[in-house]
Amino acid sequence: MSDIKKLTEEVVKFRNERKWQQFHKPKDMAISLALEAAEVLEHFQWKTEEEVEQYLKNHREHIADELSDVLWWVLLMSHDLEIDIYEAFLRKKKKNEEKYPIEKSRGTHQKYTEL
Repeated sequence: MSDIKKLTEEVVKFRNERKWQQFHKPKDMAISLALEAAEVLEHFQWKTEEEVEQYLKNHREHIADELSDVLWWVLLMSHDLEIDIYEAFLRKKKKNEEKYPIEKSRGTHQKYTEL
C-alpha cells in the first residue's frame, strides 16, 4: 500500500469517526484548503529573506503543521471526489515537463507561454 493511500485512510478515518463527513462538501473543503494554504503564507508575510532564514530556526514545526493541514485537505478532497491523487500528480508532472522543457526553462522564471 502506498504512503499516500495510508495517509488518505488516516484522514478519512479521523473524519468519519467524528461524523464530520456531512460538513465536507466540495466547496467547503476547497475553502478549507485555501485557508490552510493562507496560514502557510502568514509565516512569510512581510519578512525579508534574512528574516525568513532566522524565523525558520524557531518556527519550522509550525510551518510543518500548516503544510500538513494543506495536505490533509488535498487527501480528503481527492478521496471524496474519487481522484487518484498519485496518478493525477504524475499526469500533471508530465504536462509540466512538456510545458517547461529543460533546454528552454533551466534557470529562468518565465512562464511557459514566454519561453
